[in-house]
Amino acid sequence: MRREVKYGLIGGSVALVAGVVGGFTLFGGSDDATPQEVRSADAAAGDNAPKVPTGPLSAKEVQTAGQEFLTAWQSGDAAKAAKLTDSPDTAKAALATFAKRAGFSKVTVTPGTPAGDKIPYTVAAQIDYKGTKAPYSYRGSATLHRDKATGKPVVAWQPAVLYPGLAKGDELRTGEAEAPPIKAVDRNGVELTPEAHPTLTGILASLRDRYGAKTGGKPGVELYIKRAKAAKPADQQPDKTLKVLSKGTPGTLKTTLDAKLQAAAEKAIRGKKSASAAAVKPSTGEILALANSPAKGFNMATQGSLAPGSTMKIITSAMFLDKGLTSPGKKHPCPKYFTVGGWKFQNDGKSEIKNGTFAQSFAASCNNAFISLAPKLKDDDLTNEARDVFGIGLNWQTGIPTFDGAVPVQHDAQMAASLIGQGGVRMNPLNVATFAATVHAGSFHQPYIVAPSLDNRTFAKAARALKPSTQSGLKSLMKLTATSGTAAEAMSGVSGDIGAKTGSAEVDNQKKPNAWFTAYRDDLAAAAVVPASGHGGSNAGPVVRSILTAG
Repeated sequence: MRREVKYGLIGGSVALVAGVVGGFTLFGGSDDATPQEVRSADAAAGDNAPKVPTGPLSAKEVQTAGQEFLTAWQSGDAAKAAKLTDSPDTAKAALATFAKRAGFSKVTVTPGTPAGDKIPYTVAAQIDYKGTKAPYSYRGSATLHRDKATGKPVVAWQPAVLYPGLAKGDELRTGEAEAPPIKAVDRNGVELTPEAHPTLTGILASLRDRYGAKTGGKPGVELYIKRAKAAKPADQQPDKTLKVLSKGTPGTLKTTLDAKLQAAAEKAIRGKKSASAAAVKPSTGEILALANSPAKGFNMATQGSLAPGSTMKIITSAMFLDKGLTSPGKKHPCPKYFTVGGWKFQNDGKSEIKNGTFAQSFAASCNNAFISLAPKLKDDDLTNEARDVFGIGLNWQTGIPTFDGAVPVQHDAQMAASLIGQGGVRMNPLNVATFAATVHAGSFHQPYIVAPSLDNRTFAKAARALKPSTQSGLKSLMKLTATSGTAAEAMSGVSGDIGAKTGSAEVDNQKKPNAWFTAYRDDLAAAAVVPASGHGGSNAGPVVRSILTAG
């Protein structure tokens, strides 16, 4: 199936309206005034020059010309119908192939009552594809206007005259589905359906598109809009399924998802205007849950691109520890103000930690403890750490479309802002979940939802693992945050090997920041974002906690 089915059917088949003769509703006469007649430019030279009608079309003209066009269309006379349009050559080519490509036979076109310059109609047909048959009907309309040269009413030709929503180059077709249907199951063999997990609707469709042909299934038959090829791949519109004639035979596709964790993630974000969460297995990179609110909206969990706020301090701290610029127990003041590149940074609430350690600044998420080290860094240090250790920006081969994070090389104030997850840094919950997962596992494991053996994908690999001392330092920082820092409330009572980090990302013209939270509990890591909600610990923290405790 190409996309969500929109049938546009009128009771499955069409019952013709009373007063219809030969498939056409007969209209009564009209007392409307005849169109205004004025002299042509040549009329000034003599009374014998031809007169060309001008002005708006009358209701009678719309009715008569519109019915003439629809009669010719129904009869299969493409040439005659095309001559009644303002683009005869283009219309003729489209009309001549329309029914054949769509698999339509027994076509009946029934006009409705004109409204202004439009004449509505209903098309009823039988779809027939290699013995698979089904009735189909839809409503459309044609707009008419006066031809400037002749003054006659003509149909304003556009592809949507044939079917609503058709654009230039689009075609209505009936044929085999792009891929066989799939029966997606979780890691334990539990079936995953859009009905049980609405937030997986788009993900399951993507898995079908990519892996349906590899699971042993048989494709069904569909009526669909074949979209024209766009000049740029990014502008390409997906084909759209209109009616499923036969569903085909599904093949079974095993995923890495965990139905129990998936349900917990969906429940945790349900009812929120906007929220997203992801969970992974640190030791392998297996994706265990992906959830979005609204359920059938944009897949922010894997394709979002948002500033991650202070969750980025996990990577920034790894870089500091790798370079020996600080350590958890080292004295590391967090000044109230710090200026970089002419930009004066201040902590939230103008707070400060005068004589604290780096661990205390991390647990309290005090920004200037991080920004104050910017003068000691090269512009590309953070970019290199994110890519070479945490796998950010590499080409992830997860099995579904993903945005793999971005930490661009920046300078002065923008580079300093990147250290706290602002500037040009962009992430989504799947990216941020890998921050915590990499700390727990000691090395980056590329997330994936389908085994690479199915299509011989090559996973992205980070250049190096965390140094043992860096890993132990990061785990101590994240544990302190989870037990007595900004994440303590959300992580209260969560047992096991735990660590967490909060984030609040400021967005221009937004009253409240985007709330972030990421954490691990043993071999389970998760992250969530709740845009425009406020503090990460109190808004995104409960979402992550629900996932961790369900595991």
